[in-house]
Amino acid sequence: MNLFAHFQGVVAAAVETLVREGKLPAGLDLSKLTTEPPRDATHGDVAVNAAMVLAKPAGMNPRAVADLLVPLLATDPDTAAVTVAGPGFINIKLKDTFWPRVLQAALDKGDQFGSSHIGANEKVNVEYVSVNPTGPLHVGHCRGAVFGDALASLLRFTGFDVTKEYYMNDAGGQVNVLAESAYLRYREALGEDIGEIPAGLYPGDYLKPVGVALAKEFGKSLLGRNDWLPVVRDKSIAMMMDMIRDDLITLDIKHEVFFSEKSLQVDGSVAATIAKLRASGDVYEGRLPPPKGEVNEDWEDREQTLFRSTAYGDDVDRALLKSDGSFTYFASDVAYSQNKIERGFKQLIYVLGADHGGYVKRLQAAAAALVGWDAVQVDPKLCQLVKLFRNGEPVRMSKRAGEFVTLRDVVDEVGPDVVRFMMLYRKNEAPLDFDFAKVTEQSKDNPVFYVQYAHARICSVLRNAEAAGLKSDAKINFILLTDEAEKALILRIAAFPRVIEAAALAHEPHRISFYLYDLASDFHSLWNKGKELPQLRFILRDQDNISLTRLAFLRVIRYCLANGLGLLGVKPASEM
Repeated sequence: MNLFAHFQGVVAAAVETLVREGKLPAGLDLSKLTTEPPRDATHGDVAVNAAMVLAKPAGMNPRAVADLLVPLLATDPDTAAVTVAGPGFINIKLKDTFWPRVLQAALDKGDQFGSSHIGANEKVNVEYVSVNPTGPLHVGHCRGAVFGDALASLLRFTGFDVTKEYYMNDAGGQVNVLAESAYLRYREALGEDIGEIPAGLYPGDYLKPVGVALAKEFGKSLLGRNDWLPVVRDKSIAMMMDMIRDDLITLDIKHEVFFSEKSLQVDGSVAATIAKLRASGDVYEGRLPPPKGEVNEDWEDREQTLFRSTAYGDDVDRALLKSDGSFTYFASDVAYSQNKIERGFKQLIYVLGADHGGYVKRLQAAAAALVGWDAVQVDPKLCQLVKLFRNGEPVRMSKRAGEFVTLRDVVDEVGPDVVRFMMLYRKNEAPLDFDFAKVTEQSKDNPVFYVQYAHARICSVLRNAEAAGLKSDAKINFILLTDEAEKALILRIAAFPRVIEAAALAHEPHRISFYLYDLASDFHSLWNKGKELPQLRFILRDQDNISLTRLAFLRVIRYCLANGLGLLGVKPASEM
């Protein structure tokens, strides 16, 4: 039960009544009506903005609109009081009898509590990781991987039809450099002393197994062939992708689609998309001005084929063909957007690294040129850098990778649950400091421990209750929960469905981790209060009614914790 969605319907119905009575004009836009928790809990349980957003279109003073709404809202059977604050903010206080229904609804929904159908089965493509297959994933990729995976889970939980996708950049110069690097390791595997890896090639030891595999499969036959490059490239890409998949599995991340950039060029999709845009006047032959203050790899001082992306909000038009006639990366990106649109996706979410900020406007421009601004929603999400520390000191680079700390290094040391939670304990656009010592300490300052400890404590109490034979739901009466610490938890639980929906619509899974920390804090406060006041303990001898009620209450809290952690991809701890 989403109490805020429920009361949004109550408010909308009151507005419609006033329209029918001629007290408000017809045709009012109700899409901006919101119901939410008041900033100050003493004001009530539900804050309503209706008077503020309807006043101008109604040609009235906000206070006058509020005065019309208050008598109608006061007639709702769950409402104890309705007040108006300031220029027209409406606050609703609910009756005590309302809250047991919220808890019972949560108990009944169980592991589906917080789920909804707001997505209406709309097709959403979440593309994340999409790292060039030239080496292992590093810790920066880790953040985008966790963010994209959690966002996909969150959208599914709220009724969207989600596809989790990885775009393989298996065409272009970088994979040729990969092949040349692997060919050196192949020669090394055959016994040749290759010396220092030349500048511009990939030096990491992770390519040694590729060289060994090539030597085992082809022996020395590749040494005398002029066409070794495509053979080595295909083998190298396949093995790199296997390594990337294995790295992702350590975080329980599994994409449903691995889409090949090369396939767009081979099947003519890139050429066809460029032709489509040329026919609409969005592709032309011209010159690009020199870039200002930054290096633009697509810029060349020559006549070239350009996409008119400035007509769709971009900063500069974008090159589609290189001087040798091959396609630019952006040309493939445009064709890839067209492919996603043809597959019926209405939302295209791209999870990108912090260094891809320039892609935001160009991806949005491409979709707008292909189908118009309103046909699809394009939302590129940038994940800022992760800095690794150990007791405040920067962590050294990985020898195996040669240049960076790998995702697997981090997961192997602290475990996938810690990594996933902490990568989502900051908004994706904010830099993240990850200290190995702090994320494993057992204290309130470590949010993942604090949340997991709350879940483990509840599981411990429920195990003790089962051992004592307390299992019946027949004597549950949530009206017995009257302590202020219990009421604070009830209010937090009631907000859970709204937090889930808001996080899904905003594409911000970090809201879930923040909520879980606050919920855990409320629970630990109740636990500690029970130490001082024995009557607040969860199991009371010879008082089955209150004991069974509090045990049911604990199950509701556990559902919130477990469901929220599940959306983040974190396994709830049953004991610690």
